[in-house]
Amino acid sequence: MTRTGTTYDRAVESGRAAALQALALLGTETEKEFDALVALAAELLGCPTALLNLVGEDRLFVKARTTPGAMSFERDTAFCDRTVVDDRMTVIDDTLADERFRESPFVIDAGVRFYAGAPLHVPDPDGIRRAVGTLCVVDDRPRHADPRELAALAHLATLAEALLDARRTALKAIHIATTGEELVTRLGRQDHIFRQAEQIAAIGSWRLSIVDQTLEWSDNVYRIHGLPVGDGPQLDDALRFYPQHIRPTVQTSLDKSIARGQPFGIESDFVTADGRLRRVRAMADPEIVDGRVVAMVGVFQDVTDRYALEQQLRRSADTDALTGIANRAAFDRELQAAMERARRDGTRLHLALIDLDGFKAINDTLGHGAGDDVLRLTGAALAEPWLMGSIAARIGGDEFAVIVEHPALAADIDGLRDRLESVLRVPVEANGVVMTSAGSVGIAAFDDDCHSLRDLARRADTILYSAKRARVGTRNMRRAA
Repeated sequence: MTRTGTTYDRAVESGRAAALQALALLGTETEKEFDALVALAAELLGCPTALLNLVGEDRLFVKARTTPGAMSFERDTAFCDRTVVDDRMTVIDDTLADERFRESPFVIDAGVRFYAGAPLHVPDPDGIRRAVGTLCVVDDRPRHADPRELAALAHLATLAEALLDARRTALKAIHIATTGEELVTRLGRQDHIFRQAEQIAAIGSWRLSIVDQTLEWSDNVYRIHGLPVGDGPQLDDALRFYPQHIRPTVQTSLDKSIARGQPFGIESDFVTADGRLRRVRAMADPEIVDGRVVAMVGVFQDVTDRYALEQQLRRSADTDALTGIANRAAFDRELQAAMERARRDGTRLHLALIDLDGFKAINDTLGHGAGDDVLRLTGAALAEPWLMGSIAARIGGDEFAVIVEHPALAADIDGLRDRLESVLRVPVEANGVVMTSAGSVGIAAFDDDCHSLRDLARRADTILYSAKRARVGTRNMRRAA
């Protein structure tokens, strides 16, 4: 089986098509879980565009992407076809230098110069995991991906597979839960196996009767709640397991689904009967009789582990790997939010920009290891408790920033600047030679003249370099004396 020079194994393609069909995702609307995943991939690898693609028989379907564009392509023209067929991560540093792709319309017309894609697998009906799509990033400039970036892409692909597996399991469970009397008999014979499968997948089924508002739970729904198996609770009792501020959202979403006869789905925090904080997802389809919704039938799943992995990846994406404090992307986001709070609430906000003095000399004299020590110690100094929750970030090579909102710090800006300059005096040693790094600090106040993040940063930058010139002038006067 061939197409434009690419050889396809017929058995593999058949199994892959069956695995893809079970997901029921081709041509569907965007979903926030997949949107968040591609956004994280783009940020971690520093590429403008990331996509999650599903590869059909003849076409590639885009499930999520970070930039506007077409949502399907001819399979033959896509880089992802090669990733799926080879079933391994594909990295093309420069597409123009790769004879397989230099004539591709994505290169000639769309200007794609870099591509990295990891295959996504789900089981086919025989339990064999098949590559059904890719998580990929592209750039309009050639580049060489760092091994750590490719490892991050592989981790994100694993998370994408977990989302796809969860969807496949949920769809299968909903199908089982909504099947009529014919399947009830079969489920009776297979009850033990089904209960084991529920426990392995941390998933259970439920049914809410609209007439009397009674709930029916499978055994594993009780286990997820931390309750002994027994009579189903009333809906009000079930809602009490959600944090109080979330309960109205859950109730409103359920009411809308019932009123409109539409699927219901929500993911949120959850507190079990024995006080454990978990993350759960509830999904359901309406059971309609004579045109009227008589029940909601669905599944309830503990997604705590998957959610924890997502949060860990998000924290990694927002953290500077060397210093352990926020990176530039997280800083821009936090400063924008702080400015909006200051405008809304009329509170005081200051931005401190810091530039390390003597950092290049330390690198040149003692080596980059000593320079890295300076950066780590600076990050630790800016995370100390006396800064009262101020957000510190490394925004460049030897440039740092602190977002100051606490009233006590804002009340004494001169004292804040002096103390920052004091803690930024960092001594380092290598081969018996000791050198000290210091920092110049510029602190700017936010006011109505700051219409954007750049306005406030430019103001702080001006103050910073005035401080640096003054420091240099002082040193020169001391030498002259």
